[in-house]
Amino acid sequence: MRIAMLAPIAWRTPPKTYGPWELVTSMLTEALVERGVDVTLFATLDSITDAALDGVVPAAYEEDASIDAKVWEFRHLAHLFEQADRFDLIHNQADFPAHAFSRLTDTPIVTTIHGFSSQRILPMYTEFQDVVHYVAISDADRHPDLRYAATIHHGIPIEEFPFHPKGSDDLLFFGRIHPDKGPSEAIAAAKASGRNLHMYGIVQDADYFEREVLPAVDGATVSYHGAVGGTLRQRALGEARALLHLINFDEPFGLSVIEAMACGTPVIASRRGSMPELIDDGVTGFLVDNLAGASRAIERIDEIDRATVRRAVAERFTIDRMADEYLTLYQRIFDQR
Repeated sequence: MRIAMLAPIAWRTPPKTYGPWELVTSMLTEALVERGVDVTLFATLDSITDAALDGVVPAAYEEDASIDAKVWEFRHLAHLFEQADRFDLIHNQADFPAHAFSRLTDTPIVTTIHGFSSQRILPMYTEFQDVVHYVAISDADRHPDLRYAATIHHGIPIEEFPFHPKGSDDLLFFGRIHPDKGPSEAIAAAKASGRNLHMYGIVQDADYFEREVLPAVDGATVSYHGAVGGTLRQRALGEARALLHLINFDEPFGLSVIEAMACGTPVIASRRGSMPELIDDGVTGFLVDNLAGASRAIERIDEIDRATVRRAVAERFTIDRMADEYLTLYQRIFDQR
């Protein structure tokens, strides 16, 4: 089976630091290649893969100001769909624009929906659900107006996240600096507990950062380290007492949640979106409804066994499980043709 894997072009695949969609695309691509699948990755030309790399976009538009996002996104899409008949299936990881081409080819298309940025994009999903096979990344993120081929949770290469049996006394925030992700709530919960907080992530809302986060950053009780990748990412996730994921939106999935758990770090998260699908309350972390609940959870965190937290990821959120589920879906679609 020949698979065309369509990556987003906001960041390199895999990303250097931030870029969750590109990261998932990379992990799945490499896992499929390891299984002997013939995969061509359509991504920015500086991307790194063991698959065949094809593309026209010189660099990611979030990393190179000379790259116009709209112009290069359509060149990216056209480059793939002009050769769609070379492939048995196209796996679209790059949101709704690819759907505009879906009725111009007989090649089946799978779209992993990484979340809905706005209800305004829904018409590009409802209109094409008769020809595109949609995958939800959590049951919580399934839209009632859409038909889905499957729900497939993300998986991670757990061996790349070393187990930390003790962690430290400090708390962790790991995510975009944006009101949705709850960085100010993490600061408030950490301060109430009297524990230090380390914060990592790109600044997506500069005004919010300057107003709600920066005044609390003193380099001691609250430290902001920016975006990190590689071993620094793994160390940050593993050395925390707990990850605070006090989100203010319905999180579609939450890669940092299972990455932290893979290191043994329990997660204290708002009871929203996919969090009840990822966290076993009282076993791998705590689900909370407000800041008072978060404060109580911080004090109870020693009740969580870190080895049990890691084991939950090994049982439910491996990259092997994700790749196998996608291969099963591909084959079912191919057999139905």
